[in-house]
Amino acid sequence: MTLGLDLSDGTARAVIVNEHAQVLARGEHLLAAGQTAAAATAAVRRAVAGAGVTVERAAVALPQPGDVVPGDLDAALRDLLPGSAAPATVASGVAAVVAEHWCGAARGLTTLVALSAGEHVTCGIILDGKPWTGTYGMAGSVGWLSLNPVEREDYRRLGGLEAEVSARGIVRRIVWRIKSGDTSVVSQRHGGDLSRITADEVFQGARGGDGLCVSVIRDTARYIGMALSNLAATLDPQAIVLGGVIASSGDVLLESIRLECGRRLPHAQAERLRIVLSPLGGDAAAIGAARMTSLSP
Repeated sequence: MTLGLDLSDGTARAVIVNEHAQVLARGEHLLAAGQTAAAATAAVRRAVAGAGVTVERAAVALPQPGDVVPGDLDAALRDLLPGSAAPATVASGVAAVVAEHWCGAARGLTTLVALSAGEHVTCGIILDGKPWTGTYGMAGSVGWLSLNPVEREDYRRLGGLEAEVSARGIVRRIVWRIKSGDTSVVSQRHGGDLSRITADEVFQGARGGDGLCVSVIRDTARYIGMALSNLAATLDPQAIVLGGVIASSGDVLLESIRLECGRRLPHAQAERLRIVLSPLGGDAAAIGAARMTSLSP
């Protein structure tokens, strides 16, 4: 049995997966600053206890290409899983696309992209049936796509796409609009404390017809559609699978994203390209990390 641990999006998620892509057990624990090892350990313990099996291999999905497992977490995992091989590491975007190819929305395809937005914006690519990570392992760093000619400080820190469509980016944009005089139902919550607004509240406001929330979500779809059109024009995939808050809010995002992407591509390509939502929920990167252990040489 294989354990996959995902640390990419504010929650440590662990799953135990068998060779048939069945999730036998899962564990979760919120991540807090400086507490990664403790949260990951708690999630792993819950998953292992729930599965009641011996873990043979383990892998950790990390937010961005090039990230490494903290030393205290590596030591904790070795103690928790004494019979398994040393945990492998993989970028969460790569893990997610491997999961979609194995048991998600892209089974049987040979060329695909998986893009997810949450705390970070991540992406994975499969070409000719195999994960593609580029010359230096940095392929899929789509958070750094430049979609706006304006040079902003948050673009230089986070990357242009991540600054706009991550959960924090969505909140940042609505807060700017409120501070500039626009009104919204979300500004009336939390006693007017704008720092407590969440992306989920913005999506809910859009579902309820709040004008400012609708405008912010429309802009979010535009940025995502632009990013997808760039990826499609470069890679010509059979499908792009969307995860994270994009998938969970597909009811207010998906059709607009398809429209924005399609209008920026040649008609023939736009007609063939499938843009679909992930069915794997928050488990995608953890499942893919587990799968990667059997793909590694």
